[in-house]
Amino acid sequence: MSNWTIYQQITIQQLRVQSVSNSSVLQVGSAGSIRSLSQLYNSGGFTGPAPQLGEENPLSFVPLPNPA
Repeated sequence: MSNWTIYQQITIQQLRVQSVSNSSVLQVGSAGSIRSLSQLYNSGGFTGPAPQLGEENPLSFVPLPNPA
């Protein structure tokens, strides 16, 4: 078994990510290993499912600028 030492200098001018999901991995550079980790938090202390969207609870959109 051999050990490797890698020195890197990475400059990123622009990084676009089209989609992110619960199982996404974004790696820049080298890694000895990538181990999966999944954590689920209930930081709001909710005890049931969220209410369904309807006329009483309209979805509000926030306008975002177009990518340059």
